[in-house]
Amino acid sequence: MVNRRIDVSPTDYHPAYVVWELTLACDQPCTHCGSRAGTAREGELSTEEALGVVAQLAAMRAREVVLIGGEAYLHPGFLRIIEALKAAGIRPGLTTGGRGVTAELATEMARAGLYAASVSIDGLEPTHDIMRAARGSFASATAALGYLKSAGIRTAANTNLNRLNQGDLEALYEHLKAQGIGAWQLQITAPLGRAADRPDLLLQPWDLMDLMPRIARLKERAREDRISVMPGNNLGYFGPEEALLRSVHPGGRDHWRGCQAGRYVMGIESNGAVKGCPSLQTAHYVGGNLREQPLERIWKDTPQLAFTRARTVEDLWGFCRTCPFAEVCMGGCSFTAHALFGRPGNNPYCHFRARTRAAEGVRERLVPKAPAPGRPFDNGLYEIVEEPFDAPDPKPELKREYVKTKRWPKPV
Repeated sequence: MVNRRIDVSPTDYHPAYVVWELTLACDQPCTHCGSRAGTAREGELSTEEALGVVAQLAAMRAREVVLIGGEAYLHPGFLRIIEALKAAGIRPGLTTGGRGVTAELATEMARAGLYAASVSIDGLEPTHDIMRAARGSFASATAALGYLKSAGIRTAANTNLNRLNQGDLEALYEHLKAQGIGAWQLQITAPLGRAADRPDLLLQPWDLMDLMPRIARLKERAREDRISVMPGNNLGYFGPEEALLRSVHPGGRDHWRGCQAGRYVMGIESNGAVKGCPSLQTAHYVGGNLREQPLERIWKDTPQLAFTRARTVEDLWGFCRTCPFAEVCMGGCSFTAHALFGRPGNNPYCHFRARTRAAEGVRERLVPKAPAPGRPFDNGLYEIVEEPFDAPDPKPELKREYVKTKRWPKPV
């Protein structure tokens, strides 16, 4: 899932912003990991193969490449790939859990040319360590921010919001501000990968009615602190705070403009598989492999990458088909909708939709229907149950239960 303002011609489609999974090897067994990271994929690209990909990205006019995993620093060619990206005129970035980031590694990354790094921090210490399923993870992630900043790398944070950590939001902002971050991206935990195995972890659509005004207030506060708070691509959509949340500058009138997967965004998996967004489901959206086809051919000729260039309002369904913002929004985040229903085009994680249904006295509850098969970037299936808006909420007191018992959230 990515969130970048990309100023390009509306029809000059090219992979301006790329998220590249260098390896699926990871040093944390996170309970909500969409890729189910842990061990390396079979047949991951070697360093030499990866350097060849850098040349293809430059030829396709990539502007920024964010390296991810697993943990990108566990790939043996990590630093060489950063150097190659910078030499090719591409801005190299990193998204990391920070577990293995030391002062020495941060210095090496800076020397290689890393421009910016975003550290994933998903709540205050008890909550974060539960989500990461690793005691001490919060401390190591916080330390990583300090090491990176001291090395001269621009630092940011990103947070997955769910029912375990939503109460931490304001206090977490204060913690991150104290670490000197320049930006904070907020997104919702979607039922992808391991998160698909833990439905009680997920927000319900009506939770956005509480969260979105809180995030808007934090954004206004953060502007005074010179911190950019931005929603991820699966958070928000056309509520009263839409312009404030999407705009970089005060008084801006920006808004969600539809999924950019395969338009200006691209994802690369560690074995060379290419898809339009790093979070899209592997089984449905991989257009080809860089070992078998050149990048330009995969980008231009495969329907798996071109689906957002070709779809229309007629491809939407459910509430999204009738929404007054349908032509602009096009059903919100594609991978999030697919993670719920097995296809994009109808997304209940929408602030406008939740408010509209609430005005009708109704709320939509997401109920698991079929489990995920257990592969990287997979999903189960959900169904929508309508109920009175003021019905009792049987949600478990997740944080209280797990912090008290020291038990990690169990998969279904």
